[in-house]
Amino acid sequence: PGLIKIRLKFLNDTEEVAMARPEDTVGVLKSKCFPGQESQMKLIYRGQLLQDQARTLRSLRITDNCVIHCHRSQGATTATPALSDPVPAVPTAPGLPLGGGTLMVPTVMVVLALGWYFRVNYRQLFAAPATVSLIGVTILVTFLAFGVYGQ
Repeated sequence: PGLIKIRLKFLNDTEEVAMARPEDTVGVLKSKCFPGQESQMKLIYRGQLLQDQARTLRSLRITDNCVIHCHRSQGATTATPALSDPVPAVPTAPGLPLGGGTLMVPTVMVVLALGWYFRVNYRQLFAAPATVSLIGVTILVTFLAFGVYGQ
């Protein structure tokens, strides 16, 4: 009574069923399902990595018959205790440390600046609808930039 069924899905499309209580934490679930391999296992629910071992399944809104994706890390060994995992969750990639999203706003700003440059210097090529569109896009991008970076 009070148990929920959790479907654990692996990368090779195999699936296992685990029974847990909603009050169980992520750490308890890992230790029940993967004893001795807790530090190797990464659990993903609704696209989010379940990193906080103290969060309960209820607080994560994990209900009966939910699917949790499981991934076994290759870097850790089974002899590594679960407490000695102070490695940051952000992977470091060699080369350029910028992602594609980081360069999106400057790229859009450069394109808008070029649009305004051509609007000012080649006025005869811009009809009224083109100018109104340029103003609208500029306002939209400004609101989006302040919305993203204003948080």
